[in-house]
Amino acid sequence: MSPRHALRPPPRGHWLLLFLVLPVVTTALLFEGWTTHEVDAARAKRPCTEPIPRAADHGGPVLRISGDRIQTAGMPPRTVALTFNGGPDPVWTPRLLDLLRAHDARGTFLLYGSRAARYPEIVRRIRAEGHEIGSYTYTGGDLGTASAVRSRLELSLTQTALAGAAGVHTRLLRLPHTSTPDTLCGAEWRAAEQAAAQGYLLVAADHKSRRPSEGVVRQYSHTALGYGEARALLGNPRVDKFTTVTDGLGRPTLTSPATVTERVKGEGLLWSQTLGHAFTRGMAWVLGAAGVLGVLRLVLLAAYARAHVRRVDRTRSGATPQREVTEPVSVLVPAHNEEAGIVATVRSLLASRYPRLQVVVVDDGSTDRTAALVEAIDDPRVTLVRQPNSGKPRALDTALRHARHHLVVMVDADTVFEPDALYRLVQPLASPGVGAVSGNTKVGNRRSLLGRWQHLEYVIGFNLDRRMFEVLECMPTVPGAIGAFRRDALLGVGGVSDDTLAEDTDLTMALWRAGWRVVYEESAVAWTEVPSTLRQLWRQRYRWCYGTLQSMWKHRGALLEMGTAGRFGRRGLTYLALFQVLLPLIAPVVDVFALYGVFFRDATEALLVWLGFLGVQLLTAAYALRLDGERMRELWTLPLQLFVYRQLLYLVVIQSVITALLGTRLKWHRMLRTGTSEQHLNEAAEERRTAGAVSK
Repeated sequence: MSPRHALRPPPRGHWLLLFLVLPVVTTALLFEGWTTHEVDAARAKRPCTEPIPRAADHGGPVLRISGDRIQTAGMPPRTVALTFNGGPDPVWTPRLLDLLRAHDARGTFLLYGSRAARYPEIVRRIRAEGHEIGSYTYTGGDLGTASAVRSRLELSLTQTALAGAAGVHTRLLRLPHTSTPDTLCGAEWRAAEQAAAQGYLLVAADHKSRRPSEGVVRQYSHTALGYGEARALLGNPRVDKFTTVTDGLGRPTLTSPATVTERVKGEGLLWSQTLGHAFTRGMAWVLGAAGVLGVLRLVLLAAYARAHVRRVDRTRSGATPQREVTEPVSVLVPAHNEEAGIVATVRSLLASRYPRLQVVVVDDGSTDRTAALVEAIDDPRVTLVRQPNSGKPRALDTALRHARHHLVVMVDADTVFEPDALYRLVQPLASPGVGAVSGNTKVGNRRSLLGRWQHLEYVIGFNLDRRMFEVLECMPTVPGAIGAFRRDALLGVGGVSDDTLAEDTDLTMALWRAGWRVVYEESAVAWTEVPSTLRQLWRQRYRWCYGTLQSMWKHRGALLEMGTAGRFGRRGLTYLALFQVLLPLIAPVVDVFALYGVFFRDATEALLVWLGFLGVQLLTAAYALRLDGERMRELWTLPLQLFVYRQLLYLVVIQSVITALLGTRLKWHRMLRTGTSEQHLNEAAEERRTAGAVSK
């Protein structure tokens, strides 16, 4: 995770990985749904509308069909061919095998291919104890109603599963949802003809009589009733022989060894079904857990935000006395090619109601008019420092060396402060244990849909989070746009490090580990310009996410530390790992499962779950907007945010994690500024005045 290795371009294989993973997940899910008849269902048998051929209806229960020629056969007198349909079942099949072994009897087990793949050891035991194996299709789908694709797969996959489970190939088949030959009518007869064309011998039950003495092919499902009937039948003194279908017919067995190729394919099917079944079942739990965690997070955010509001109200009402901070402040402004907004930023600082300040602007090797514009500002409180381009952390360290005061505020060069923001920002530093204060960053350019989405994210995901973090004492980031610090706290941790691309997060975590507290001051408001295109947003969030991962890795030792550092590590790092890394990583898979539920399961249930989650989000968002004094009209964009914006941020996390795992260092991606922060500040301030004071 260290960024000190050679700079390499970001990996491109992450897209290939994502495009491979999602199809595999989708395929596994669809296959699992296919086996449970949620996809391409063939559960119910159609009513018979036409009779079967007379030769089949009046013959024996074993049928061979060759074109127009139909041959039937039955068992000799006092001979019973025992057939067991379905399974193997992990409970009843072993009991049936024990029963047959006790009576030295043999039977024909017509198996589901899907269950044979799940319990191959039972199939091998059936084969080893001399019983005959036949096909009952892969899932028990009705071949008379199944699509052509499903019909082929029901038969071919069963052969593959049996080859993998016991190394056998069978030509015995019983069609599901049929019993006696006369049930092979209409579509079932056509399915029987198609199966016979592939070489299958069809096995039904004798519809003429239930008496074993006349020779029947008995069927018993793997249920307790079937087991009891099998015991009763095996004890019948009028039966001379219990045997398999082909043995009773006096024919060579139709179960033969599978080829090497069939066995290899079978082993692959067994592994894929086992993994696919475990994966889909596991992801079903993950989907439920993700939903619960998502709702729980929103509820906790609202609850802790309320606790934060009560704490702030006690302080402002005088119930918790706190001295007023009036010491002079040094404001550090790193700038690289910021001519579009630097003047608005500096002017907003100079117009602050906190007059005792020094503004240090470090021109970090700009190639535009940034330095000239700052130099033209005629105010003794402004100090301009030029240096070759060295990056934002070095620029901040340079500014820190030129700072004359004990209290320090760091500001991005595209940020515009409200007049009372500086005063409010430094007030929490009255507490001697507080080393840093996070301000409230608001989106200025919010008129576009993308801007509105980011506005909601800032209000809900950033500022509401920070209220919770303060209550839990685990604030992970003081944003570079607006943050106040003690100068000695900064020097005590070695200044601003360039170890990561998220220098603000790295610095905040370092302060926690040094024993300082970090708090949030929601009334200190600054306005920033957010990316106006998806490409710019992607680059910004990619850097943020990757830098956060670097910081988490760098400060992972906090998990095992004691005191303030340990509290931050176990709460803050765990929260980041769970909600900002793990859940976004699995979110695309969760979305695939949700879409599957809409299309193949209960669409109404899936829609209600989605609407319920959206309702919780809307309530939380409304509360967050109310706390920040924002208009509720922005809520209409929230449902749309779930379909585009959220997915983009998930992909950012995926790319960042893969980039970090591959050990690639990113370069700093700078956003193109338009210099509209001051204009948006005036517009937003007017909106806030119109909306009136908001009761918290």
